[in-house]
Amino acid sequence: MSNRLVFISKCLLIVMVAALSQGCKTLAKQNDTGVVVARRAQIRSSTAVVAADLLEVNRGDAVDILDFQDVQDPTDNSKKERWLRVQAHDEDSTEGWIESRNVMPDEVLQAAKKLADEDKGIPAQATGQLRASSNLRLTPDRGGNENIMMRLDSGSRFEIVSWKRVPKPKSSDAIESDVAPKAGSAQPGNLRGTKESQERNEPEETNELWYKVRLPSLISPAPAGWIYGKQVELTVPSDIIFYRTGREFVAWQRLDNESSDSDSSKGKDAAKEAKPGSWVILEKSSSNQPHTVGEPDFDRIYVLGYDKRNQEHYTAYRSPDLKGYLPCRIEGKPDNKTFTIRVQDENGQINDVQYGVYKDGRGYLKVSAPSVSREKDKRRSR
Repeated sequence: MSNRLVFISKCLLIVMVAALSQGCKTLAKQNDTGVVVARRAQIRSSTAVVAADLLEVNRGDAVDILDFQDVQDPTDNSKKERWLRVQAHDEDSTEGWIESRNVMPDEVLQAAKKLADEDKGIPAQATGQLRASSNLRLTPDRGGNENIMMRLDSGSRFEIVSWKRVPKPKSSDAIESDVAPKAGSAQPGNLRGTKESQERNEPEETNELWYKVRLPSLISPAPAGWIYGKQVELTVPSDIIFYRTGREFVAWQRLDNESSDSDSSKGKDAAKEAKPGSWVILEKSSSNQPHTVGEPDFDRIYVLGYDKRNQEHYTAYRSPDLKGYLPCRIEGKPDNKTFTIRVQDENGQINDVQYGVYKDGRGYLKVSAPSVSREKDKRRSR
């Protein structure tokens, strides 16, 4: 009998550990701490519509979560919204109620910081901004609401570190647009009807694009997260946007040390402030075929030089077609740099390939481009 009791105890312990290891929820709970994610929000005397405002809090302010309550939405009896009783960190330690959607639990914030640490040494590959108010999520999945960290405002700018294609949610309950709902009020449905006329001639996609982004603290306390690709507009720098030649620019990095439009904290007019310079640009051909999971990130490298004397750009290098993958890393001194990308060879293997960038006697940018096959031969001879 004692052995049986020991066995049952072990089983219960395993079940408890498994339950605790399922990952953090994005909904705040009692005896937690959190940070305000709204630009401005009010701590109120109660959850009632006529409650008094006790204290205005701003994005980034810390609060202690004392309790929570799910309150009936006064405009819709079928909906409930979570409110939190919190204690602010002001001089009076103000206690009151605030809507849950305005607070990010510390557990979620720490998960976002861990997400940012995964790409700590990777430079921004591109920049973007939101077409509409959208969700910032912990994972590239819009099949539910549990991974939503916060709502980002339309026009929010950010650095793009990487991207990923994932299968579309199969559930008919999946939210089509990924515009953020109020906490606890998300309803099944889609916006397909309004888009069908626009997308009738496009190939049916079974996968969808997600961007992994870095965010400035002015926009989000969470330093990193995932955003649904259809909500993102790439902000190609103003001095290179007119050099597209039938292929889309999917990533870009400057080769000089001038300030550029990659600073996502400058606001919507950052591209207008960017000085002309030299760039490594990664391009991708347009296709009428549906995208696939794991497909190459780009298929051509374009190095654009800038002649300061004549104040004009020139083509320093255009690669043959290839199958390239992020990230692109630039290293070295101003007049002698390298950039490294990952390229798939004819055997399907993905290898790091390094390109040299230097200036000739006349000061023009040149690129030393090793072939993928030469790199493979070098490795075989070692």
